[in-house]
Amino acid sequence: MAELALQATRTWPLYLVVALAGFVTTLDNTVVTVALPTIQQDLAASLPALEWVATGYIITFAGLMLAGGRLADVYGRRNALLAGLTIFTTASLGAGLAGSIEMLVLMRVIQGMGAALILPATLAVLAGRPDGERSTGVAVWMASGAGALALGPVVGGYLSQHTHWSWVFLINVPIGAVTIAFALTAVPESRPTPRRLDLPGLVASAVFLSAGTFALIHGADRGWTSPLILTALAASAAGGVMFLVVERRAADPMVELALFRSRTFSGGVAAQVLWGLGVNGVFFYTALFLQGVLGFSPTASGLAFVPLALLVVVVTPLVPKLEVRLGPGHTVALGLALVAAGMAAVAFLRSGDGWADLLPAVCAIGVGSALTMPLGSAVLGAVPEAQAGVAGGVFTVGREISGLFGIAAIGAIVHTADTFSRGYSIGLLTAAALVVGGSLISLNTLP
Repeated sequence: MAELALQATRTWPLYLVVALAGFVTTLDNTVVTVALPTIQQDLAASLPALEWVATGYIITFAGLMLAGGRLADVYGRRNALLAGLTIFTTASLGAGLAGSIEMLVLMRVIQGMGAALILPATLAVLAGRPDGERSTGVAVWMASGAGALALGPVVGGYLSQHTHWSWVFLINVPIGAVTIAFALTAVPESRPTPRRLDLPGLVASAVFLSAGTFALIHGADRGWTSPLILTALAASAAGGVMFLVVERRAADPMVELALFRSRTFSGGVAAQVLWGLGVNGVFFYTALFLQGVLGFSPTASGLAFVPLALLVVVVTPLVPKLEVRLGPGHTVALGLALVAAGMAAVAFLRSGDGWADLLPAVCAIGVGSALTMPLGSAVLGAVPEAQAGVAGGVFTVGREISGLFGIAAIGAIVHTADTFSRGYSIGLLTAAALVVGGSLISLNTLP
């Protein structure tokens, strides 16, 4: 018991850095959406410019994440983390003080660049820790991200209603400053890998991911056959092909394709992708379902996500103990099965159902999401420590891009159904089937 207490005393500053970094970067995916109407009014913004306020961050974040992981391996994870936090925090201050829509869009793009450095480096700093510390650290990281996704609209709505919209961005400044202060002392130096930077691979990956992210975000509203979206899809495909060609021929590739020969690494990434396809795709339409079908108020629909976030936070500290007893494969498989069961239960809710009918399903999704925490630790543990940054980049890219694919795919199901309620139910059952697929993969590939 004394040894555990000593370990907690030694590692809690590192866990705090991991939690704050994961929370603040994920929060900016969703926190701004509720504030867009007041931003439009205050800065006289056009609708296309307003779209870039919301999507500019996501496009640069997802597009540069692989590059961010590689930079962490080459120049040191602590250096990459501190650089990313400094860029993100400074850009958040600039966004909060922006006096024009052009300046706000620019700051959002720079925020995404900082976040692309932060998230892979945050995972990578845990790679060299003992198994128990790494599992706990990754669990903290994933829990903070889940909490941020759930609380983003609530925080954004409160700040934009009771303060000025600028506080949606300015709130990042004190959080970023505290995270930098703790990172300076809590995050150990990593020995930079004596490798070249592989600029062709960096450029190809950035084109592939950025153009693909743009197409996934704007395909539904602009039309999948519009010239702009077709051009983005073509650019993404060309970037992807070029990336594979470059990485196969490079003497010092950015991503060692041999990493995917590991059953644990490839299986963990695949399970994460299937989880993202299902859960994120459905969550995008859940607020519309709660308000339009179940008759919830906007406030009540926002609060519906709070029990999920709280359960993730409360259950996460218990997961490492369960992981020791069951193993990562069985723990993650059980978690994904619970998530799928909760989603399937929501699919059968109808008009007139209320909190009592919704809450059990929300609780199942919250507990199940917490049980998926060993996924990241297993992926990191399956690769050499010198490639932890890139491994973290691949894992986080899988989460981000799969969520966008999920929104597009589930959106197609919702929009082609005769009613929104029926489309949402079919989409939920489809998403639940994808998550079950992730559960089976986890059971057969994770240790």
